[in-house]
Amino acid sequence: MAGPDRLVAVDIGGTHARFVIATFDDDGEITLDEPVTLKTEDHASFQTAWEDFGQMQGGDLPRAVSIAVAGPVGGEVIKFTNNPWIIRPALVKSKLNVDAFTIVNDFGAVGHAVARAPDSDFLHLTGPDEPLAAEGTISIMGPGTGLGVAHVWRDGIGGYRVQATEGGHVDFAPLDNIEDAILARLRKRHNRVSVERVVSGPAIVDIYATLARMENRATIEQDDRTIWQAGMAGEDSLAAAAVDRFCLSLGSVAGDIALAQGGFGGVVIAGGLGYRIRDTLAESGFAERFRAKGRFEKLMSTIPVKIITHPQPGLFGAAAAFAKEHFA
Repeated sequence: MAGPDRLVAVDIGGTHARFVIATFDDDGEITLDEPVTLKTEDHASFQTAWEDFGQMQGGDLPRAVSIAVAGPVGGEVIKFTNNPWIIRPALVKSKLNVDAFTIVNDFGAVGHAVARAPDSDFLHLTGPDEPLAAEGTISIMGPGTGLGVAHVWRDGIGGYRVQATEGGHVDFAPLDNIEDAILARLRKRHNRVSVERVVSGPAIVDIYATLARMENRATIEQDDRTIWQAGMAGEDSLAAAAVDRFCLSLGSVAGDIALAQGGFGGVVIAGGLGYRIRDTLAESGFAERFRAKGRFEKLMSTIPVKIITHPQPGLFGAAAAFAKEHFA
């Protein structure tokens, strides 16, 4: 293995930036120290957050960094989707005092995590209870603030390639009158309704409001976190119905993405939201909707669907992306 044996892995989202020291052993296996989470709103720039993390580590950081960013990674200036920071790749070495760096899309990093994580880091959801295929394509999707989508291709002998995509922005296709009503509500605000408008964390607000209107219920305006908590806890039957509807739609979208990408080697649900609702997903109509693809229903039933349970897939994946780019 050529390259540093330690680096800083960073996973930057809209609200938080997570930092960790990652160590590579002689076989290239990755070990993460305890992560540190900083609020982006508390720091004027990525550099000041980096310096803050460095002080927490005693002022001595490895001279290599891998950064997963929520947004496109090309060009001379990288702008974040939901925070005002920017990164100029040409200045990373001098600004951060490092010798080598990698910048990867945040869901691309999740793809690297899926490719490298052991079978024990996956929870079976539906389909055959078997490991993800060692050869072929694995589709990955993660509902969160938006809907991240990527895929991994494995060559069967340990090699792989990751492709981050914008699959969360394909058109939403309703399958029944309730989803017709959800679409109608969303179209009042958006000329074009993508799937992430329906299967992301904030989407539960519109699902809940649609169900309330169908039943002529008077409801108070609530944020998505409140609705998720009430629905998952069973404290509000309408919120619980909204959560169940979310699971149905997520199953449909996951099946569509697998068909579009050829993800017949497996499908992985990633992200904190997917993990938090894992038990509900298993008991919902997710699996039936995932398979319900007409003449391809038999094929869909052969695909193992998993939830990744690694506690920090973005950080682990960022370190794996660095290894993929820099190590011989």
